[in-house]
Amino acid sequence: MEKKIRKKKKAFVSTDDCVACGCCLKVCPRNAIEIWKGIMAKIDMNACIGCGKCAKECPASVIEIREAEA
Repeated sequence: MEKKIRKKKKAFVSTDDCVACGCCLKVCPRNAIEIWKGIMAKIDMNACIGCGKCAKECPASVIEIREAEA
């Protein structure tokens, strides 16, 4: 039987459009997001589990969950 390998998903921020509102920080269960220099959200890829809570909460819709590079 062939075993399927699932690729890990992670959150990615469109940094040019992020307004650093901090809504994503409040819902991240792993504290994987920080506001960098007061201008944009930055994701810690080692901590992110790709749950999608941040993407759902983002009022600017600049966070997306997609497969991470290996």
